Amino acid sequence: MPSVTAIPGMIGRKVGMMTLYDGSGRARGVTVLEMVGNRVTQIRTSDRDGYEALQIGAPSKRKRTTKPQAGHLRAAGLENEQLGALQEFHVSDISTFELGQAIGVDQFESGTYLNVTGTSKGRGFAGVVRRYNFRGGPKTHGQSDRHRAPGSIGAGTTPGRVWKGQKMGGHMGNRQRTGLNQLLVYIDPARQLLFVEGSVAGPRNGLVSVVLGRKKPLAGYEAPVLSLPEIEEALVEEPEAAAEDAVAEDSTEVEVEASTEDAPAAEVADDAPAADAADEAPEAETAADAPADEPSDDESSDDDTKNEAGA
Repeated sequence: MPSVTAIPGMIGRKVGMMTLYDGSGRARGVTVLEMVGNRVTQIRTSDRDGYEALQIGAPSKRKRTTKPQAGHLRAAGLENEQLGALQEFHVSDISTFELGQAIGVDQFESGTYLNVTGTSKGRGFAGVVRRYNFRGGPKTHGQSDRHRAPGSIGAGTTPGRVWKGQKMGGHMGNRQRTGLNQLLVYIDPARQLLFVEGSVAGPRNGLVSVVLGRKKPLAGYEAPVLSLPEIEEALVEEPEAAAEDAVAEDSTEVEVEASTEDAPAAEVADDAPAADAADEAPEAETAADAPADEPSDDESSDDDTKNEAGA
């Protein structure tokens, strides 16, 4: 008989594991479960089905839905949704739910206990040493091929057969396993995440289902504090301040470069008149120091003629 709870279970995927510190500072190893896209796809009633339950649909690894599934979802108005995983959860009161209703992780509370079901990793055919931790046979005294053998599997004449359930080699893993009463450490409604203490069967991205456990909530439990408004505001302000400082530094560098480029030009302009004056001064001195022009040969002959005539 499945357990009947006040709230329905959810379907999601396993993300991975990490460590969280609760409000009292205790470190807890948790498994992160993502529960997105859960919708009510069918409501079972006592008059029609003989029992009361909710069928919940969620996205799965299959990217497409088959035509029978699409026809089943059409009654709930969800034929366009990719809800490949369907599962029923028995609830005490179905009157508060309707077809197509979204189910979120905010229905749970931190400090409660959950039953988490997943499919374990498939290991293929495994021997008894790996499958059941047998220690194997002796490695000495002539035993050359009994290191990982199972050994005897039963008596001889009595009972003359192998008991049912005898541990032997065979297919290992790929079995549905449920972890009972796992503590719900933290809830992230914004990202639809559940942080459940302990391990969960299955690989990463494996399909899991969660239902409320029968164990009473943990008394005095303090959930982790992962998001503080002050820290978030500081994280938002720091990039803005850094951007403003970067803009101010860029403008200062541009001004310094511009002033540096103007300074040599001004110095060249100031030095140009002085250079011209310096060039003109030697020319003037040369002109002043130069001797008077000597008379030409024609002028000297004319003077001689005039002197002879006077004589």
